[in-house]
Amino acid sequence: VLRTFRLGEADRIVTLMTRGRGKVRAVAKGVRRTHSKFGARLEPLSHVTMMCWQGRELDIVNQAEVLDTFRGIREDLARVTKAYTLLEVVDQLAQEGQANPQLYDMVVGALRALEESDAPLLVPAFLLKVLALEGSAPTVDVCVSCGAADDLVAFDLNEGGVLCRSCRRGRSLSPEALELLRRILGGGLASALREPAGALAEELTDLATEATEVHLDRRLRSVRTGPTE
Repeated sequence: VLRTFRLGEADRIVTLMTRGRGKVRAVAKGVRRTHSKFGARLEPLSHVTMMCWQGRELDIVNQAEVLDTFRGIREDLARVTKAYTLLEVVDQLAQEGQANPQLYDMVVGALRALEESDAPLLVPAFLLKVLALEGSAPTVDVCVSCGAADDLVAFDLNEGGVLCRSCRRGRSLSPEALELLRRILGGGLASALREPAGALAEELTDLATEATEVHLDRRLRSVRTGPTE
């Protein structure tokens, strides 16, 4: 479940990411009543299996069973905020009725990893991997302006990659951050997720967040304000 909206006095519209149908919007009737059979099953972050009646514009939830509530995330506000960032990005990228099993598997896998360990680089790594899935991975091997392979010292969000000292513009990029970018995008994700919190993790987080916001052409509300219904 990506997010929910109130509908009338007792119903709720639920936005879901599915493996076979992409993004789906469905009405959960009576879900806000205390005796609702669905109750908390259809809250954001819930991983569920569902049966719906397919409607012209909105499906109707007929049955929902919980596969995972991600309780370990819900009980930690810091992890909740990170999880909502993942959900918001998926909500913006997923298309209704268009299957995207890779994106589905990525967000489920990221949530499971977040529940197991609050790795400082999990969210920025997810954002960078999503950009790669979208065909918008930043160029990290050579200067995007002149093609130079050495002395890469900056990152330009609009250019979409790293820049050498002669072409530098945008934000400064430390050598350590460049090495981490290459590891995340080049198959070294597991080792990158073992990196500790600190200035380097913050640098990668800021860069990945801003790169994603440029790609989406919008601010990530969950990053700026925290989770909301």
